[in-house]
Amino acid sequence: MKLKNLNNRVVLITGAGSGMGRATALLAAQRGAILVICDRDEAGLNETARAIRSLGNEVFAQTVDVTDPEAMDAFADAVHARFEAVDLLINNAGIGVLAPFLHTKPEDWDRQIAVNVKGVVHGCERFIPRMIERGAGGQVVNVSSGAGYFPSTVMTAYSVTKFAVLGLTLNLRIELRPHKIGVTAICPGVMNTPIARTSIVRGSDPDGQAARVRSMYERRGYPPERAAQKVLRAAERNRAIAPVGPDAHAMYWLNRLAPPLARWVSARTTHLFD
Repeated sequence: MKLKNLNNRVVLITGAGSGMGRATALLAAQRGAILVICDRDEAGLNETARAIRSLGNEVFAQTVDVTDPEAMDAFADAVHARFEAVDLLINNAGIGVLAPFLHTKPEDWDRQIAVNVKGVVHGCERFIPRMIERGAGGQVVNVSSGAGYFPSTVMTAYSVTKFAVLGLTLNLRIELRPHKIGVTAICPGVMNTPIARTSIVRGSDPDGQAARVRSMYERRGYPPERAAQKVLRAAERNRAIAPVGPDAHAMYWLNRLAPPLARWVSARTTHLFD
């Protein structure tokens, strides 16, 4: 499949109700794609769907919790009743808890693993087999994070889940190559999206820490519209790992070229939770 031409291609995006998911859906629509979108936020999902329809594009939207296997089964059945297979699968849904390990609660681990890891697995399990059966190739994009290759002591559990997504992506990239299906890990850095406002923050001073973190995201955050361009470009070029944003690029190269320095820099970020 030539991703340079998304016209009439079926693009599926999870977590499309806001942020980078919505921006990517709208950009794909502008390029002529047929959109399949889902999110657990029904209001946000409907807003994205309306925006896509206003561009004149076909869109199928369904409220889905990616952590629910039965809901994902029903979603996949509905999608495959309409389309033989998707051409571009973007597993974007994710949540964050900003907390060092010692402040992270058991439920924080459970929820982030459920959404950030199992949500990606559920998407891959339900849509990749049909892509293989069709025999026309395709592309899978899994959204990891700069925290997926750069240790982050201010969001330990989140970082662990994003390391897992990166590992899954690199394994799938090898496994799916014979089927002409490319697989890409998108690794955003600080993004100016709703995740900065909706993430749970834990520490010795949660309110103050949340204010500092959200101020940083709003001040330095990479715009989701620019991130969407990077997502589609990385998919088009079948990039293995695609950092998004200046800080994500800096962390990526620092971690590759000078790991001890990368660990030192990571340790300096703990001041947000002092």
